[in-house]
Amino acid sequence: MTDAITLPIYIDGVHKLLPHRYPFLLVDRVVEFEHGKRVLCYKNVSANEEFFQGHFPGQPVMPGVLVVEAMAQAGGILTHLTKGKDCEGNLSYLVKVDAAKFSRMVVPGDRLELEVTIKREIRNMTMYSGIARVDGEQAACAEILCAEVPR
Repeated sequence: MTDAITLPIYIDGVHKLLPHRYPFLLVDRVVEFEHGKRVLCYKNVSANEEFFQGHFPGQPVMPGVLVVEAMAQAGGILTHLTKGKDCEGNLSYLVKVDAAKFSRMVVPGDRLELEVTIKREIRNMTMYSGIARVDGEQAACAEILCAEVPR
């Protein structure tokens, strides 16, 4: 990408990088970016998130599948920042999740740190390695495969 990227990227910039919208947009800010290698994003976990109404009443916990989805969205941001205009108009679809591990609950008030690196790229698919942390402690990790296709 030839355009300089100014960090952090706030929510209005995230809206330009991802097609997701509330309640399914799970990235609030991009704070670090290494071209073609790595991204670090934040998700501020609010008590007002709709999923907390049922997961679980009186003991809210962010569903693990949404933590994995947040890592996949961070991967999409990494790809879009790296490829720039080459992937404008494309959508990334989650194809496969491997080696997912959950080691800490994510609860209201947490700031989920999403660190995602590119492991490899094959044609229109990218394999990411993701780690989600809260206060420096690993909450989850997974290998995520996404396919990029034109809209």
